Amino acid sequence: MSTPETSTAFGDLAGMRAVVTGSSTGIGRAIALELACGGADVAVHCHTSIDAAREVAAEIGELGRESLVSVADVSRETGRRQLLDDVFDQWPNLDIWINNAGADILTGDDADLPYPDKLQRLWNVDVVGTVLLSKEIGPLMREWGCGVIINMGWDQASVGMAGDSGELFAATKGAIMSFSRSLALSLAPEVRVHCIAPGWIKTDWGESASKAWQERVLKETPLKRWGRPEDIAALARFLCSREAAYLTGQVWNANGGAVRS
Repeated sequence: MSTPETSTAFGDLAGMRAVVTGSSTGIGRAIALELACGGADVAVHCHTSIDAAREVAAEIGELGRESLVSVADVSRETGRRQLLDDVFDQWPNLDIWINNAGADILTGDDADLPYPDKLQRLWNVDVVGTVLLSKEIGPLMREWGCGVIINMGWDQASVGMAGDSGELFAATKGAIMSFSRSLALSLAPEVRVHCIAPGWIKTDWGESASKAWQERVLKETPLKRWGRPEDIAALARFLCSREAAYLTGQVWNANGGAVRS
């Protein structure tokens, strides 16, 4: 396969195929487009935002890459099987799998749920979805001889943050971070596994955050700005690339230099 015009020498993903869950908006969308810019064909996944997912797939096509759209609920076994079937109906194998799908308990419909229901929602989507999809795709990648899995954590999970949301995200994202380290050991040397732990990234919640939160972000971040979804996407592209071939089993804090100790 020839290298597309959108690819560059560094971070070249030409000839690779990737799946990015939860890629219709936000960080997932940015990752899907960045991988396509690197030369990868990318499967776009969503649960409900079908039109947005199709728009992302169209943008990937405009970059000269192949794409497909899968609509599935990764918190359920039937949904996870649907996603895998959608992908493997078109592609015989994969090089990259990114578990980005997560429940939105801050701005979506789930924001009004009581604490126990938010915990269950986060656990089912973020943790169960990530773990069981990884356990499906990881052994296949080992058989194929190579692959990269990236999961999504949270930079404050290991140190804590006060409040209901802090507790909930610490419990669920902390589980994903620990799981990723162990999975890397299980799948080495054929498959590399990483976890990206974003800091303050300006997605939907950041756009509407109060003045107090805006000031807190700048105070806690040495680079004195919010992170962008594109910042996380650039790191994901690097970790998937051949330049990162000697890296695995790490949790990467992408947080503008904020100290979490």
